[in-house]
Amino acid sequence: MEGYILDWANMLLRWVHVITAIAWIGSSFYFVWLDNSLTKPTAPDLKEKGVDGELWAVHGGGFYNPQKYLTAPKALPENLHWFYWESYSTWMSGFALLVVLYLFNASTYLIDKNLFDMSPGAAVGFAVSYLLIGWIVYDGICRLFGKNDRVVGILVALYIAAAAVVACHIFSGRAAFLLTGAMVATIMSANVLAWIIPGQRKVVAALKAGQPVDPIHGKRGKQRSVHNTYFTLPVLFAMLSNHYSMTYAHKYNWVVLILIMLSGVLIRQFFILKHKGKINILWPAAGVAALAVVAVIIAPQPRPTVAKSEGGEAAAATVSFAKVQEVMNARCVQCHAEQPKMMPTAAKGIKLDTAEDIKAHAQLIYQQAVQQKAMPLGNVTQITDDERALLGQWFEGGAKTTN
Repeated sequence: MEGYILDWANMLLRWVHVITAIAWIGSSFYFVWLDNSLTKPTAPDLKEKGVDGELWAVHGGGFYNPQKYLTAPKALPENLHWFYWESYSTWMSGFALLVVLYLFNASTYLIDKNLFDMSPGAAVGFAVSYLLIGWIVYDGICRLFGKNDRVVGILVALYIAAAAVVACHIFSGRAAFLLTGAMVATIMSANVLAWIIPGQRKVVAALKAGQPVDPIHGKRGKQRSVHNTYFTLPVLFAMLSNHYSMTYAHKYNWVVLILIMLSGVLIRQFFILKHKGKINILWPAAGVAALAVVAVIIAPQPRPTVAKSEGGEAAAATVSFAKVQEVMNARCVQCHAEQPKMMPTAAKGIKLDTAEDIKAHAQLIYQQAVQQKAMPLGNVTQITDDERALLGQWFEGGAKTTN
């Protein structure tokens, strides 16, 4: 029953997280586009009101005319919408999902003993610290060098790259990718919580009190908001990467993570400039080039051709199923069984404790354990390369269970 409840929590939290993330990133993308697409008003009445930029748009059968004021309208409206719950809801649902999936199952999902042997408690502590330290370092960089956007950008990029390297040498590859994305997402949400919204509140309070507005609040909020828009594509990849073991299971997974995140930044830069009417194809070309380098790095190595017998059957057919079952019992049934030892219920509902189950999932075993080397997670059961090769020979020989 515990596993069933966790599965429901996982499903519902993931659903909420995706919905809120769409709302947050959608509004972020929209306002970056809007800010870069505004034109100076020509009408005297708009200039008199203090309108600094406007846009006419049509959507859903209606016409819209958003306007941006140089400071604020002379009289603040009673109904002023604030954009922050999208950010907070995304982070809270994401952190809850992290707790349910990874922190509650640290020994399975966080730890790779081949990289760094630690207790589940230590792994949880490192993971939470990784998120907090990311914000502290980032915020410190912005505080110290905030007047120079280029210096801030370079230092933040270097820190995230260094953090990715550290994560990939401490945590399992899958967890390292996700935690790096979670660290950047924490920075994004903390920007909203600690700087953007408080600064806007101070501006509104000053306007209501008839006091002069300190322009530093707008400058800081704008800087952090721009950072957030560059973070979005790298974070989205990191969050989706757990579906693509070819990336996080590679020997040089930290290089893969850095290059793909960099490609996201480069592609995002193209669209930001495009909003301003500047088309520079070199930005997306550089992003695609980075992805091409990754594709070459992680490309599977060609396997030796399986020798054929005189009858034309693959020699791999001679692999004893008894040996295959030994590998399953030693490396796989801890998580994939009717009553697994490392999980409350069979992971993903897949069971490998009978010959029938092994045969039914032969294709999946070949993909996950042989080709992608994604299973066991973090190689927690210490499967060897020879055992992977044996499974590969068995599958290529017809995945028989009778010999």
